[in-house]
Amino acid sequence: MQARSALFDLYGDYLRARGSRAPVAALVRLLAPLDIAAPAVRTAVSRMVRQGWLHPLRLASGPGYLLTPKAARRLDEAAARVYRTGRGGWDGRFDMILLDEPVARQDTLRLTYLGYGPLSDQVWVAPRPSDEVGSVLAGVGYVRFSASHTAGSDVVARAWDLGRIGRSYEEFVESLRPVMKAVTPRSTDEEAYAARFRLVHAWRSFLFQDPQLPTALLPPGWPGVKAALFFDKHAARLRPAADRHVERCLQSATRGGRVGFSDS
Repeated sequence: MQARSALFDLYGDYLRARGSRAPVAALVRLLAPLDIAAPAVRTAVSRMVRQGWLHPLRLASGPGYLLTPKAARRLDEAAARVYRTGRGGWDGRFDMILLDEPVARQDTLRLTYLGYGPLSDQVWVAPRPSDEVGSVLAGVGYVRFSASHTAGSDVVARAWDLGRIGRSYEEFVESLRPVMKAVTPRSTDEEAYAARFRLVHAWRSFLFQDPQLPTALLPPGWPGVKAALFFDKHAARLRPAADRHVERCLQSATRGGRVGFSDS
């Protein structure tokens, strides 16, 4: 697990609901159970500041970092997809993008993250429109429109490899099952936190793979359903202990002063 990716998970899953900020000491403590060393945390934090994801600030307890508005929006959108909230039904239409020319690899990854799949190098499709397409394709000529397709399954087969995605869901359950089973009522809060962190981190990877197609477009016995039930069960089971560990780390890092903004 890379420090930068883990920091996004930490802010999104725990710190977003706690003021979106934390002292550096707490960040280091909270990533230690994931075998991420302090120098790696500090390097990742510096990189995220340069990229506009974090903003440095002086807390009463010392230096800390606050999510930027851009980062807060991205993490809120990711959380809605991770926990599958705010997703309505499907109206039977695809969002289509016709590009003047193929885009760079980085932009294809960003389109994939937004739920788009390629019908060709210059034609992309998604089951739902994304408001971020304009920022991803800034400076690129394209036409965008909504279209219904009677052969929706054919569109899906061309745009996404559901066989590969399904196997990834099966591997997710198999690899995380022993990790979840190892956390028992005798486990410490830190052990529960570390296990839950790994669970959520692995689940978030599907944001870059699965467009979250409506049920009508999925094959029977879709492995993603079983994987989602597995995730929901254990994420909820381990949440209380994980929250206690987070609060303990934050309190330990801020002991001796109230967390807040400094005038400096």
